[in-house]
Amino acid sequence: MLYIGTSGYSYDDWRGFLYPEGLDKREMLSYYAQRFPAVEINSTYYSLPTAYMLSAMSRKTPGDFRFVVKAHKDITHSEEASREAAAAFVGALQPLREQGKLGCVLAQYPWSFKNTTDNGERLAQLRELMDDVPTVVEFRNVGWVREETFAYLRQLGLGYCAVDEPRLKGLMPRVAEATSPVGYVRFHGRNADAWWQHEEAWQRYNYLYTEQELAEWVPRVSRIAEQTEVTYLFFNNHYQGKSAKNARMFAAMLNVKLPLEEEA
Repeated sequence: MLYIGTSGYSYDDWRGFLYPEGLDKREMLSYYAQRFPAVEINSTYYSLPTAYMLSAMSRKTPGDFRFVVKAHKDITHSEEASREAAAAFVGALQPLREQGKLGCVLAQYPWSFKNTTDNGERLAQLRELMDDVPTVVEFRNVGWVREETFAYLRQLGLGYCAVDEPRLKGLMPRVAEATSPVGYVRFHGRNADAWWQHEEAWQRYNYLYTEQELAEWVPRVSRIAEQTEVTYLFFNNHYQGKSAKNARMFAAMLNVKLPLEEEA
């Protein structure tokens, strides 16, 4: 089963592109959920979510909608994962789990998280801290891209997040692997010129994929889907709604019907 959506949804610069100009920010999720079946929540990396917050978000979406929630930075970006933060984070997910709306947790590690014995133990600890919550790992350091890593993730029951980003030295290659029942791909855009040299963060993600570029991923996604129970595909090239446009484009290429299309 394939779910296609975007990394985040609450962007002011989406007005006039995905959202009507006058749409209240509080109505964005409801509007989004009428058009896509899943969303990746990234704000939880910066601030620990609460059960109340996620329950309120859930009420704005239909029953078959899915949320992917990014792990808090105290779990992935601190020298030692915070057990307190992890417990609060997992506890906050309970409403989504009870309603069947939790897709998985995305644990994104920084480039400084290198392939070492200690960090391998951190991954085992992550599995422990997340308890039985389906969890997918996104690496930023290319040193993890090896068969031993994929075997280790399978052993731990952690999913692998495949990524599409510019072909620049040190960045992750476009490797499609499935290491758990959950498949995952994030499309960050291929804006090589602004990846390292930019004044504003959004400039890195100001990129619109062509059909030819996305066509490279059709067989890769098919392979991942064949090995998993569910696969999530999220576009992070968010500037001015480009991620939403590419998500619709890719859904059509994969013959995945989006919500409003299903009603038509």
